[in-house]
Amino acid sequence: MSQEANPAPRSLAEALRARDDASLAALLRSRPDLITPVPTDLTQLATRAGTRASVLRALERLDRFALQTAQALAVAPDPAPYPALLGLMAGDAGDEAVAAALPRALATLREQALVWGDDERLRLVRTARELLAPSAQHPSPTGLGPTVSEATSGMSPGRIQEIVTTAGLASTHDSVSAVAALTALFSDRKKMARLLAGAPDASREVLSRLVWGPPYGQVTPEPAAHLRWLLDRGLLLPTAPGTVVLPREVALHLRAGRAHREPEPLPPAVEPAAVHRPQVVDATAAGQAHTALATVEELLTDWNEGGPAVLRAGGLSVRDLKRTAIALDAPEPVAAFWVELAYVAGLLASDGEADERYAATPFYDEWLQRPPAERWARLAQAWLTGTRTSGLVGGRDAKDRTLSALGPGLDRSAAPEVRHRVLTLLAGLPAGTAPDPDSVLARLRWERPPRGTASTARTGKEDGTEDLRARLARWTLSEAELLGVTGRGALSAHGRALLGAPAPGGVAGPGEAGGPAGAGEPSGPGDKLPVHHRATPQLPPPALLSPTEQATAAAAAARILAPLLPEPLDHVLLQADLTAVAPGPLERPLAEMLGVLADVESKGGATVYRFTPGSVRRALDAGRTAADLHDFLTRHSRTPVPQPLAYLIDDVARRHGHLRVGAASAYVRCDDDALLNEILADKRAAALRLRRLAPTVLAAQTDPAALLEGLRAMGFAPAAESAEGDVLIARAHAHRTPPRTAPEPVPEGPPTPDATLLTAAIRAIRAGDLAATAPRKPAGPEPAGGELPRTSSAETLATVQAAVLTGESLWIGYVNAEGAASQRVIAPVRVEGGFVTAYDHTADEVRTYPLHRITGVAELAGE
Repeated sequence: MSQEANPAPRSLAEALRARDDASLAALLRSRPDLITPVPTDLTQLATRAGTRASVLRALERLDRFALQTAQALAVAPDPAPYPALLGLMAGDAGDEAVAAALPRALATLREQALVWGDDERLRLVRTARELLAPSAQHPSPTGLGPTVSEATSGMSPGRIQEIVTTAGLASTHDSVSAVAALTALFSDRKKMARLLAGAPDASREVLSRLVWGPPYGQVTPEPAAHLRWLLDRGLLLPTAPGTVVLPREVALHLRAGRAHREPEPLPPAVEPAAVHRPQVVDATAAGQAHTALATVEELLTDWNEGGPAVLRAGGLSVRDLKRTAIALDAPEPVAAFWVELAYVAGLLASDGEADERYAATPFYDEWLQRPPAERWARLAQAWLTGTRTSGLVGGRDAKDRTLSALGPGLDRSAAPEVRHRVLTLLAGLPAGTAPDPDSVLARLRWERPPRGTASTARTGKEDGTEDLRARLARWTLSEAELLGVTGRGALSAHGRALLGAPAPGGVAGPGEAGGPAGAGEPSGPGDKLPVHHRATPQLPPPALLSPTEQATAAAAAARILAPLLPEPLDHVLLQADLTAVAPGPLERPLAEMLGVLADVESKGGATVYRFTPGSVRRALDAGRTAADLHDFLTRHSRTPVPQPLAYLIDDVARRHGHLRVGAASAYVRCDDDALLNEILADKRAAALRLRRLAPTVLAAQTDPAALLEGLRAMGFAPAAESAEGDVLIARAHAHRTPPRTAPEPVPEGPPTPDATLLTAAIRAIRAGDLAATAPRKPAGPEPAGGELPRTSSAETLATVQAAVLTGESLWIGYVNAEGAASQRVIAPVRVEGGFVTAYDHTADEVRTYPLHRITGVAELAGE
């Protein structure tokens, strides 16, 4: 780790300048905000890497131990040698696990440009030190307070000498040496042990309460004797009237040199909760995948003629969400998940009309024509990569407004990364193994500690509320089960393919992980899997897949899922109680026709349909005849058509269309005048305000639709007719939105640059750095720092022409057509027509520059 071959860098810019291209690429990949836009040189890159916003973002992406290492450096001397850092992390007694993990953590901090310098002079960047170092306003996560020197900065020299003398040290001639002597005493383990051996028990009790933080306490103007003993010897130092602090050196002695109470060099293992046979997991997940497809189809079929209205602020109303939940026979949070999933997958959108409503998109019809496995892969991929978070529905935003389904404010940029990471952790377990959810959350908290105090980072809770990443992880586990990515809590084979993860080595087959062959398989959370490896390897979380990789993974998942999905059936079982049982999924034409002819009574593994007069009339209104319905049932039933069902169809068909309703405003006509007399005599027809126009015609003062509904409510079976007298066939009108694209995920900061962008950015930064640092021959007064060279037009032309003859490189200032100024190193090749053609070292290519845009030129001191 040492850098003996090269002199120690004096700044972060010099440290970056010493890196190779691979190291710079790793930095820019881990901190993509540094190249938005691309810096002009390495000095600007170093400056940007030290800004508060960028450092905060980098600190938030450190794992627990790397963050603890940075916190230890913030309380270490600046600069700190590696042994001093190791002592703060491992303590006086040492810790093999900490010592083994510290080089990796330090390498992470160096890679992300949070630490620079060799092992003899480790430096935390200034902004990170300011953020992590202890202060009265911002306590350190380590619980340590200020040093003796910092705590005594405002103390009178006389008082400092009194403390030194009382502590058993010789008085000095100045405060600086007195503070240094006191610091040396508190840092000497043997001398401190002798000093504290004479402390009263009550004094030691006070120190034990402050040692792990917070280090501040309150005292009265006349402190008790045990407090006075500590104050007189500088073991507690006043910081403000009535407030004292435990100096950092004293706390480190009491902690045996540790900066943290519990260093966590290794990530916690993901604990297994139960183990199932992989075949059972895949079959369960496939069943859930089939249910997911059916639920989404049911949702959009229910909204086929136009769904709920869009709220003025966007989204579904609470009432419409409740209605949707009832229609789907699901709790409201689950209904919100399905609605959001259809929206993210591009199957659902608002129609943009004046009375804006939600409806299926044209892509929904295309999606329906695809094989079931491909349809599922589309849903699963949209869920995995989307930033919409249905778990937030019903909560409150920053302005205390309710968050509604399909409304604004539900995007969380961390959602894709958390979902991907949770499923990756499940993929790391043996096939068929369901994890303990709490251990998954503990692992995520180690990999990305939540903001807040040390206790918050360990528990993931602050004031009883889980942080967002923990909630996202819990939602991921439940949503993956609903969608069929997992089965019985374990990752399925098609779920593993969706991640692009390889199949696990040594996959347990029947009779292995699930127990002896033929002995069944564990089915409850009590069936524990022995933990063989308590310390899991510290591998970096895999990056999210690119769009091309996502498409490949989705296709692979569909191939694996396809044979696991149940084959659609072409038959039902008719029963004498006017019901039909579908023992599995039905072929689409059969399901669509049966959905018109009967009402769904119950859903599950088998769907039960019930035939009613209203449902049969619905089929007749759709243009079917009684003969069509008899033939349909005979062809698609494995049991004979029950006599009650045949009678029901014939009875409804016999009365269907006997009455005709048309638009006059509305009229009723019938060849049987006795039937019209019966309608007029019925008291229930009073609301229709009917009157006879002719023996076979009644007129109504209402519209045809209301007249149809009124007569049907009275028990008749009227048919609507057109202006030409033809019977109107009532088919469901499929309302579709204009073409819509699925909502784009909201990225979490700048996107990770690809290899092409990284290569171009590094080349530009190095070329700009060459231009900025190349030594130049003095020609008149040197330009001020950061300014472009200034020479007259004649001097510029003469210098460039001379460089063409000698082949030397020049440093120029250049202003482009947009007015952007830059400095470049060029090797002029030709000068003619007011232009100079030169090889531009900055761009690494030959370019032509107008001479009038060159602000000045200077010769380089050496090549």
